[in-house]
Amino acid sequence: MTDDSALEAGRPWPLGAHWDGRGVNFALFSAHAEAVELCVFDGLRMRNLLLRECTDEVWHGYLVGAAPGLHYAYRVQGPAHRHGHGHGHGHGHGHRFDSRQLLIDPYAREIVGRFSRQPDDPAHGLKACVVDEEFDWGGDQAPAIPLADSVLYEAHVKGMTRQHPGVPEVLRGTYAGLAAPAMIEHFHRLGVTALSLLPVHHFLDEQRLISEGRVNYWGYNSIGFFAPEPRYAARIGGQSVIAEFKTMVRSLHAAGLEVILDVVFNHTAESDEKGPTLSFRGIDNLSYYRLPAGHLAHYENFTGCGNTVNLAHPRVLQLVMDALRYWVGVMHGRLPLRSRCDADARQRVSRRDQAGSRAAAGQVDRRTLGHRTGWVPSGAFSARLERVE
Repeated sequence: MTDDSALEAGRPWPLGAHWDGRGVNFALFSAHAEAVELCVFDGLRMRNLLLRECTDEVWHGYLVGAAPGLHYAYRVQGPAHRHGHGHGHGHGHGHRFDSRQLLIDPYAREIVGRFSRQPDDPAHGLKACVVDEEFDWGGDQAPAIPLADSVLYEAHVKGMTRQHPGVPEVLRGTYAGLAAPAMIEHFHRLGVTALSLLPVHHFLDEQRLISEGRVNYWGYNSIGFFAPEPRYAARIGGQSVIAEFKTMVRSLHAAGLEVILDVVFNHTAESDEKGPTLSFRGIDNLSYYRLPAGHLAHYENFTGCGNTVNLAHPRVLQLVMDALRYWVGVMHGRLPLRSRCDADARQRVSRRDQAGSRAAAGQVDRRTLGHRTGWVPSGAFSARLERVE
């Protein structure tokens, strides 16, 4: 049932879901939505709450009494429904709204559940989870080793310890296992000063791989830019995924090892026009993705992964910058940003916008961003934030 009176007005910032001890403020950007419902869950029961407030294209509301652990998602209505219901309508205008589809908050700190292709099946869909950001860092400080003296070890969280005999079996292949005493001793013996972790964003397996009975091992298929991948969590003693990740970073820092994260913001797990609607696509397809002029039912595929994130849009660029700040400020990591866009997108971002992005990056941490080049699809270029000295 939809309830239009349960929410207070709240505020349009910060984006995402934030608990203040009294309740949770929800804020979701969508420039083209006509109505937004907040769906909150109690077990298998779902309650729909209408977000009545919209400020500067941000839909917002405040739920008194809500607390960490609450599972939630969104349902968004838009112009597509003027011509019919659900799938197949409005795509020619670049919209892919479907009010039946549960959508993940782009700012979700934790994603729970399992992926389902049934849009009206709330019991088995992916959902966001409200979290408590508090953590005892115990005076944690990153080692801040000069770049000229740094020795990086590129590592896959799971693969690094999955068969390591010195790591307790229950911790193998996890964040906790990566910071086990045997691993720290190993890194010290090699003279390593920093771990450069392959993607830890929440990611999904592509349908092609699933149909072949395989999985995406490397993790370059993000759906949550703020949420750590739960498959890498040991969850010992009921510890949350976020707490385990932070504990890993704290332990590695205490051992004199920096933690660098490989992050890719050029595409998402929603893939091409045949892919699933999970988050960005159903919230505001026209804003979040680059669509070919005259063919708005399709996607620019400069990434070779089905879609290309529209970093020329200020709210999408804000999402990336907010994610950088989160992983550095809240999770205590360092980030070499790797992002690939097409040349036209580069021209559309003004020099002032580019300068503003670099300035914002500099405010995160003077040593946070380093060069990262990687493969570049044909016809594209590697856009990267320069290291700020």
